[in-house]
Amino acid sequence: MIPYTVNIKLAARTLTGTLNLQNKTAVDWGWQGLIAQGCHSSILIIDPKTTQTIQVLERHKANVVKVKWSRENYHHNLSSPYSLRLASGDASGKIIVWDVVSGTAHCEIQEHSKPIQDLEWLWNQDASRDLLLAVHPPNYIVLWNGDTGTKLWKKSYAENILSFSFDPFDPSNMALLTSEGIVFINDFTPAKPPGSTGKKVYIASPHASPAHNKPAPAPTAPAPTGAKKALNKVKVLITNEKPTAEAVTLNDCLQLSYLPSKRNHMLLLYPREILILDLELSQTVGVVAIERSGVPFTQVIPCAQRDALYCLHENGCITLRVCRSTTAPDEAAADPEQSAQELVYDLRSQCDAIRVTKTVRPYRMVICPVSENSAALTVSDGRVMLWELKAHTGRAPTNPGSGLSPLYSPVSFCGAPLAHNQKKIQDLSLNTMIGQTLIAGEAPPPSSSQQEVQLKFLLTGLLSGLPLPPFAIRMCPPLTTKNINHYQPLLAVGTSNGSVLVYNLTSGLLHKELSVHSCEVRGIEWVSLTSFLSFATSTPNNMGMVRNELQHVDLPTGRCFAFRGERGTDEPAIEMIKVSHLKQYLVVVFRDKPLELWDIRTGTLLREMAKNFPTVTALEWSPSHNLKSLKKKQMAAREAMARQTVSDAEQSSVESSVISMLQDAESKSETSQAISAREHFVFTDTDGQVYHITVEGNTVKDGARIPPDGSMGSIGCIAWKGDTLVLGDVDGNLNFWDLKARLSRGIPTHRGWVKKVRFAPGKGNQKLLVMYTDGAEVWDTKDVQMVSSMRIGRNVNYRVVDIDWCTSDKVVLASDDGCIRVLEMAMKSASYRMDEQDLTDPVWCPYLLLPRASFTLKAFLLLQPWSGTFTMDISQVDYNEKDEIKGLIQEQLNSLSNDMKSVLQDPELSLLQRCLLVSRLFGDESDLQFWTVASHYLQSFAQARQLSVPTAQGQPPSDGSQPACHNYLDICHDTLCESSYFQKFQLDRVHLQEVKRSSYEHTKKCADQLLLLGQTDRAVQLLLETSADNSSYYCDSLKACLVTTITSSGPSQSTIKLVATNMIANGKLAEGVQLLCLIDKAADACRYLQTYGEWNRASWLAKVRLNPAESSDVLKRWAEHLCSPQVNQKSKAMLVLLSLGCFHKVGEMLHSMRYFDRAALFIEACLKCGVMEANDSTNILLSVLLYRWTVYLSGLHGVVLTTTLSALVLDSHACVHKLIGAAFADYARLLRSLGLREGAALWASRAGSAGEELMEELFQGEGGPPEGPPADQEPTLGIEGSGGDEDRKFGSEEEEEEEEEECHPDVPKVCHWNLPVSCVHSDHHIFWMFKKELCVCVWYVHVCGCKQPHEGLIGFPVPSMNKECYMVCFKMISL
Repeated sequence: MIPYTVNIKLAARTLTGTLNLQNKTAVDWGWQGLIAQGCHSSILIIDPKTTQTIQVLERHKANVVKVKWSRENYHHNLSSPYSLRLASGDASGKIIVWDVVSGTAHCEIQEHSKPIQDLEWLWNQDASRDLLLAVHPPNYIVLWNGDTGTKLWKKSYAENILSFSFDPFDPSNMALLTSEGIVFINDFTPAKPPGSTGKKVYIASPHASPAHNKPAPAPTAPAPTGAKKALNKVKVLITNEKPTAEAVTLNDCLQLSYLPSKRNHMLLLYPREILILDLELSQTVGVVAIERSGVPFTQVIPCAQRDALYCLHENGCITLRVCRSTTAPDEAAADPEQSAQELVYDLRSQCDAIRVTKTVRPYRMVICPVSENSAALTVSDGRVMLWELKAHTGRAPTNPGSGLSPLYSPVSFCGAPLAHNQKKIQDLSLNTMIGQTLIAGEAPPPSSSQQEVQLKFLLTGLLSGLPLPPFAIRMCPPLTTKNINHYQPLLAVGTSNGSVLVYNLTSGLLHKELSVHSCEVRGIEWVSLTSFLSFATSTPNNMGMVRNELQHVDLPTGRCFAFRGERGTDEPAIEMIKVSHLKQYLVVVFRDKPLELWDIRTGTLLREMAKNFPTVTALEWSPSHNLKSLKKKQMAAREAMARQTVSDAEQSSVESSVISMLQDAESKSETSQAISAREHFVFTDTDGQVYHITVEGNTVKDGARIPPDGSMGSIGCIAWKGDTLVLGDVDGNLNFWDLKARLSRGIPTHRGWVKKVRFAPGKGNQKLLVMYTDGAEVWDTKDVQMVSSMRIGRNVNYRVVDIDWCTSDKVVLASDDGCIRVLEMAMKSASYRMDEQDLTDPVWCPYLLLPRASFTLKAFLLLQPWSGTFTMDISQVDYNEKDEIKGLIQEQLNSLSNDMKSVLQDPELSLLQRCLLVSRLFGDESDLQFWTVASHYLQSFAQARQLSVPTAQGQPPSDGSQPACHNYLDICHDTLCESSYFQKFQLDRVHLQEVKRSSYEHTKKCADQLLLLGQTDRAVQLLLETSADNSSYYCDSLKACLVTTITSSGPSQSTIKLVATNMIANGKLAEGVQLLCLIDKAADACRYLQTYGEWNRASWLAKVRLNPAESSDVLKRWAEHLCSPQVNQKSKAMLVLLSLGCFHKVGEMLHSMRYFDRAALFIEACLKCGVMEANDSTNILLSVLLYRWTVYLSGLHGVVLTTTLSALVLDSHACVHKLIGAAFADYARLLRSLGLREGAALWASRAGSAGEELMEELFQGEGGPPEGPPADQEPTLGIEGSGGDEDRKFGSEEEEEEEEEECHPDVPKVCHWNLPVSCVHSDHHIFWMFKKELCVCVWYVHVCGCKQPHEGLIGFPVPSMNKECYMVCFKMISL
């Protein structure tokens, strides 16, 4: 007989609890939209939208100290799909790179045995995305290949390295925070370790720095605020000389980070200040200070989309501070010199603090890198609090003393101005909530077009963990055929604070939390699927007596009552409770008191054993009972009674089945109350003697006594199932009794005290789970063999505190690290495949799909040109894929919010906006960056074209000039911004530097910057400020004279240029560039800078000094340099070309790099914006074929071609540009490989001759077009209507009459190839193709009420058509 095993589908998972102190910095929010958090040696993957733990990764043996998601800054395709890749480092120095979806490790890396200090994936290389930089204590940085685990290079430094930060604008620059100061590295490259040891600078404590030598404020001036007071304390923050020990606290600095919102700025975090540094001056230009009564900082995260800071305080409060505009119109008018005093970050919003205790402290904050308007806070007790920033329109209460300028919402959505009735999501991201910060010299936009907004934090999710261990766990009764309809796999967890948590193990979510006891829960026993008994014991008093609490809890209602009534005070502690197999009886075992026997059904005490009753060390109920025989006896008695009451005549007329049904119902109602089955239990005493007790109703009988086994020590636990009885002792011995064969077998495990043994559920399942002090084992009692084992220090680093079975093949373990793990029988790992989970709430994460499915989803959301309306139902398109894959894609679509669905289905949403929105949805960093810049400049050049900016042949201005616009590209894009906006920002910055200068070195740098910017008058003033005792006094005076007397005459310019050239040749590059800028030779200066490898400085100088044509030449050379194999930053080069309006070149690069989807969509956007036209070449063959085709139609049918038709045939607009054709054809092939045939057919039809072969392949799958008519027959027109296909002669009166009968406004018809047909008034195209024999689709339009037919070729609009028309697509074959 094959044993029947009861099992349900439960995933291996881990329920986590409190965090270890080493987990403090182990949290990261990735571009993929998920949060990774370290919890002891495990890693949780959390979906912040639904607040669900969707994966737990377990492979580390030590506490996890760092986690870092890989960046998505690369183009995704089938060979480089979307992937969930995570790197984690632990306290033992091991780094693991994970495939999060499958829960497996890509590779494991080990260099040293000390905790990993910092991790970061490199993101700037187009070629390699597997490079992982790690800080290995004490002073090593190592570059690893994260895919293979290969060490690429290693570099050591003099000081202990605490953390590092990369410059987001120049990845060759990085800063190391060491125990003594900062080390700046400017030659970082993945190819080799940094050649130098870096520039070492020391950090002076803000409180120890000398004060500014500034004049006292005027009496009428307002008193400085707290921030200004703190700023006045700071003079020289960074110095090359090591400060004295008395003046500095070296480890005061908590964090350093480059600002991603503007170049060459860094923040330093102190407990009570945030210092903003300008790295060109090495000087503080802004301070965020906390008042004396304020709560200190613990962390700060700078934003990229806006110049804003998220700050975490010691009380768990998160604050948002936004940089104040550097000028206000009234201030600037009153005193221009006071327009730039300092960078001020105003408090704009803050969330509620948490209650901080000894064991509850805020650990870390992370923000969403895609939207930057959501924050997650991890707390030491395991909670994850999810805060979302919300924008509310309306004016704030005016407070003149606050100095706060209002925040305005932007007038655009997804990079484009809002249409009149267009839908938008205001809280999509930080840059859609608040507009750009104004800079000096910039006029504010009209207030009529903007709305003032207020920002508020809203708690949108809370993920709670388990409380502090120890735990007592018990799984509910197993699944059977009788309870299968209403069974839930519930796990009851008793905690140290007296509460009982009930978890549903299908979802891993908390089902109910019940506050049952006032002290630690010691044990739980279920008495039904919906109720349980739990007991707790208080701390013993001086006499050793405790207060026992035994509670009965009803789960649906939450009602609980004291099961033992008034008993329980001042008595020995309860050791264990055991419920019988049929849930009839309960045994309560005490430490120094005889056991009690209770009837669970009535709640009555059946027997309290005598005082001389043996001390119980272990007890277990037998699974055997006499319930079945009792039921049979009662059924027989009921049947006999029923037959006696029915006469023979009546019995013949009554169906026997009806009698049995009545008897069954009656017997069930009575026997359920009356029957008390006989049950047995066994227990052992301190001598190891086994006692057998029988209980039936109120009767308790002593049974046989079995003497102790000499090989066994004191028995600590018993398990009984079927004919097998297992005993475990305190010495680590297991004794297996075969009751049927009357045999016993002892096995010494040498594992120490056997604390618990439990049999697995399921008939015939003889697996046994054994718990020791140092781990657990699974045994097969049939063969008396160990199946699997786990031991602390060998397999795991945690100690098991309780065990149970949750199904017939999965165990559940509670451990001292505060976690509860559901494991397979092998007890190896709790990781599982994420895409196989049955989640309570659907999760939007395209990364969980197979690569083909994820790209299908992306293509489906990006463009649906085959349909008149946008749909969110994948079943409505022609998609050849398995139903299972379709279902998964539809689940992803359904998981989108209603706001997102309505915006995606909005017909006003442009292609550029859709591309930006989808890239945000997918967390695609590369796509988002590309489409942000492309959308801005496509619209800018399209606007310039409409305003009659000179263009040649439909292309943007060749000189690279950028049209003026009010909506500038954000300054976080640096040199990609418009030149005018970039110049204003740099002037504003140098004015701020000038105000903050505090030494001669600062003054010299400011003067140099002013000379480069062309601000000669102000530069001369600074040069003349040099004191006479300064060694540079003479040189500065001469330079001031030179600047003021310079002329544009030929000889002087030649001399200065010669001197500048010589200086550059002799290593004085900066001085030579200055001289060239003085004589307006900035273009030459840029060329010299590029020759000497100073590409960033050259681009900066080009943006601030050159005219558009010259600047374009410099930036184009920079783009060529970025494309070189040594640099390999083609993605950045394309962004530079986009800012210059070189859209055709960008399209070519996208296509050559095989970015087919981005290339086709970009070209389509260019065509829609009118900045690119398909008129550069003429396909003569196409024109000839079309001409012959029109002649053929005219001669064959006598149809008079209109002038419009003839013009359309010969017009050059019918020809497709080579690039456009190639890009569209390749995108069509990509869509075909994904299974989207309609999209493939559309793009192939628009690709011209490049798409002919693909079109033929597409429709061969449907049998191909019908064969043409024989040579002796006239061509026929095939019409597919509601009544089926029908062949009709073209041009006959009969045909025209029938067509008039079928005529209906706006009803599309399709030809035999089943191609979608759209209205002539839309911008969609109807498909056409050529074969060896001419085969052209022509649409024949019949106007309602008009007898004159109108014809037009496919793809070209017919101007004379009106809306009341219908179309018939037909084909003519053989010319």
